[in-house]
Amino acid sequence: MVTTTTDLIVRYAETDAQGVVHHANYLVWFEEARSDFLRQLGLAYSDMERNGFFVVVSEVGVTYRSPAFYEDRISVETTLAKARRRLLEFTYRIRNREGRLLVEGRTRHIVVGPDKRPVSLPKSLLEQLTTPPA
Repeated sequence: MVTTTTDLIVRYAETDAQGVVHHANYLVWFEEARSDFLRQLGLAYSDMERNGFFVVVSEVGVTYRSPAFYEDRISVETTLAKARRRLLEFTYRIRNREGRLLVEGRTRHIVVGPDKRPVSLPKSLLEQLTTPPA
């Protein structure tokens, strides 16, 4: 399993009137961390899409442990937990600067082609996805 870390700062627009992060923003952070995961491996979603591979979310799970607040510095630990030819599953752990676990989550993705039908990733791409960054 490959794991990367993405650092973010909570923006004002991501919070409610009490300065607490709105629950839906964690999904946005999962997506940002997933994109960064690929960049850290030398890949990009845009390159995959140009090559005819679209990774679409098929399932999401989130467990909220503790709130994040405006201007908190947070880290999103992203792990590729499963990598199969047509399925990718990522797990996430978001912590604040003190190391407190704020959120745990999981996303499942199906790989589809331009026609929106499931396709298999080439073996070389699967290998790149499962090789830790240098």
